[in-house]
Amino acid sequence: MEGSNMQRQVVYLKKCLFDQGYLDEQFHQLEELQDDVSPNFVEEVVTLFFRDSSRLIGIIEQAFKILLCRQKHPQDFHRLRTHVERLKGSSCSIGALKVKSECTLFGGYCDEGNMDRCLRSFQNVKREHAILRQKLEAYFQLLRQVGPSEKASGSGN
Repeated sequence: MEGSNMQRQVVYLKKCLFDQGYLDEQFHQLEELQDDVSPNFVEEVVTLFFRDSSRLIGIIEQAFKILLCRQKHPQDFHRLRTHVERLKGSSCSIGALKVKSECTLFGGYCDEGNMDRCLRSFQNVKREHAILRQKLEAYFQLLRQVGPSEKASGSGN
């Protein structure tokens, strides 16, 4: 009985991640790659995403510091845009829809050379990144509690 209740919670939590726009179809595609040989594949990929994306966020913060200390040259915004594109690409790879969308806006502001909007957009990127991390950590924790026999049905479409 408890296992079936937990399974419903897993399904509901994942549905909420999609309904609220945190994840897109790419996440389902990752799940399709998970099998008995790699039963934690999705969680491992997501863990790598958060490690890499956190590093990229730190690089973007450093790029902002350089940009704020100097006159705002177009090449500085281009460098910033390059880092944002890398973060966007990483976000796409796991289906992190809100993070990807915020990166798209951020990149546009870099193209405009609009420092104020870039700063605000970067705050939004960091916020969405942190929220997604929290939600996915809760999802994977619950998924681990469900156990291997029920994981397959919780990770499907």
